[in-house]
Amino acid sequence: MMNWIDTKYYYLILMLLSISYPLIKSFENRLQFYKNWKSLFVAIISMMIVFISWDVIFTDLAIWSFNDQYILGHKFLYLPIEEWMFFVCVPYACVFIHEVLIFFFPLKTTNSKIRVWARLIAFILLFVGVFFWYKTYTCVCFILTGMFLLLIQRKNLLLLTLICRTYLVSLIPFFIINGILTGALTIEPIVMYNDQQNTSLRVFTIPIEDFIYCFLMLGLTIWIYEWKKQYKK
Repeated sequence: MMNWIDTKYYYLILMLLSISYPLIKSFENRLQFYKNWKSLFVAIISMMIVFISWDVIFTDLAIWSFNDQYILGHKFLYLPIEEWMFFVCVPYACVFIHEVLIFFFPLKTTNSKIRVWARLIAFILLFVGVFFWYKTYTCVCFILTGMFLLLIQRKNLLLLTLICRTYLVSLIPFFIINGILTGALTIEPIVMYNDQQNTSLRVFTIPIEDFIYCFLMLGLTIWIYEWKKQYKK
């Protein structure tokens, strides 16, 4: 544990660091990610309508909460300003990774077996969500993600492949950022979970539900982002 980083600016600094490199590299001549900002803005706002509502309700129900020791203390709709930043900074960084992968490793075709795997994983998620119906975070997270997988595997198999690829690469920064948020470096976590509302299973300090939550947030954002780009063309 590191006592020297116990500061109310901690969550804020973490969000600024998470977006700093992708933001700077957005103006790189080859990628020119800034030209897609309009599509990204629509995608992030659309995603936030769902996830901010989810966040507000779960915070109000005390399914999770925020440690006052690591936030500035300014809140809107129960959520600290840093949490609002989370839903901008993290999706921005993940979609940046998505575009980098497309630029350097373009994918034109996909294996049809991914549809079989997507359906299998979707049904497993739905089963787990129903089985843990009394665990609100687990139930909602797994069922919504299972439904999303079933929907997107029918609509666009190539996009599903791109989302899965981006998700797997994004797990690297996800472990770092979410690990810090859940107490990997601090005496107490920044985001505190009510374990009565989840499975209590964790990878290091991260609840397993967060991995599913991350996929759904990333998948929904990329889906809307790619749809907006194609509509723009």
